[in-house]
Amino acid sequence: MMERVILVSVRLKSETFNEESLEELRRLTHTAGAEVANTFRVRVSAFQAAALIGRGKIEEIAQEVRLTKAQAVIFDDEISPAQQKNLEKVIPAKIIDRTRLILDIFAQRARTQEGKLQVELAQLKYLLPRLGGQGTTLMQQKGGIGLRGPGETKLEYDKRRLRLRISKLEKEIEQVKKERSLRRQRRGQIPLPQIAIVGYTNAGKSTLLNALTHQNAVYADDKLFATLDPTTRRVRMPAGGEMLFTDTVGFIQKLPHSLVSSFRATLEETTFADVILHVQDASSPHRKEQAATVRQILTELGAQHTPVLEVFNKVDLLSPVRRAWLEKQNPAALFVSAQKGFHLRQLLEQVEEAAAYRWKYKRLILPAEKLHLLGKIYEKALVTNRQEKPSGALELNLMATDGNYASLQKLLKTH
Repeated sequence: MMERVILVSVRLKSETFNEESLEELRRLTHTAGAEVANTFRVRVSAFQAAALIGRGKIEEIAQEVRLTKAQAVIFDDEISPAQQKNLEKVIPAKIIDRTRLILDIFAQRARTQEGKLQVELAQLKYLLPRLGGQGTTLMQQKGGIGLRGPGETKLEYDKRRLRLRISKLEKEIEQVKKERSLRRQRRGQIPLPQIAIVGYTNAGKSTLLNALTHQNAVYADDKLFATLDPTTRRVRMPAGGEMLFTDTVGFIQKLPHSLVSSFRATLEETTFADVILHVQDASSPHRKEQAATVRQILTELGAQHTPVLEVFNKVDLLSPVRRAWLEKQNPAALFVSAQKGFHLRQLLEQVEEAAAYRWKYKRLILPAEKLHLLGKIYEKALVTNRQEKPSGALELNLMATDGNYASLQKLLKTH
């Protein structure tokens, strides 16, 4: 049986409600496995330090909890430990904020050891200040929606032991980062351009990677944060050869800073890419705001100077009029449907063109007496085509960085 929850959005009287954020909270709740019983839009003259909202509205929410038998009340913004404690004195349900909800979803979705470590670290850092003087009392509560996370697995920790656990996790994650760096270096030695697929959660990134690889390389679902752990696959390109495409964690509004920090190793994939595919849900009424969120986080990661291709996905869900308008407003964007396979070849051709700023198209003649160097060439360049000449020489069409091409020319001269 699904848990029933009540959502609460609080805004100053001078502000308008962010309906997009509230709708996103509903989807997050659904993703976590709960059902929304009711939604409160609360206007206040000033945010209350003690409990965020006034006593009258708290009583009203408490009454609704009793009527609907809701197990949790979820606030759209982060609430302080003191506010949570005061709200729980009146409201007979778990008090959860947006940050805690996202952390619970991440706990469900993490698959790799690295992802699990990152999630646990973020959860414990979130919970530590909420222990207050209660020792482990808070830790003995059920862990958010669906009973996941440290709430059920770390009951034995008091504050001191929590800090020790956090310290241990940070060391383990640092080791994982070193291992990831080594893997990235090894991947960097492979002469293949690297493409990062980024975008707002549920924009269709995983579906796109599956379509490009013609296999179910990544779990894809119509839920927020369907995949958390980055997945890299080789994709055959139209001009020949392959490139490495990496699916990354989806972005979201108000992404908790603890997660931006904890998942930096995951998101760092974007900073090492030769090209970034910014996948957007063309059918979403909030596409522009979502795209702005992604661009802001890319800037925070230091990836703003990497070539970006804007990819409008799910065009099969658009009316002809809407699509024509979007195409007119965004002439440089690529319009595709990963689900239906529309225009994916054109997308790959654009990727090749964008990657050529660094991986430049070159032509190389390998004399017959130097054919033994062919393996070395494949180690440093992406060979797209080879043709044997009557003389026995090989004419190679390839993509290589300036540095790789210079080392190839030196290799041919010295051997």
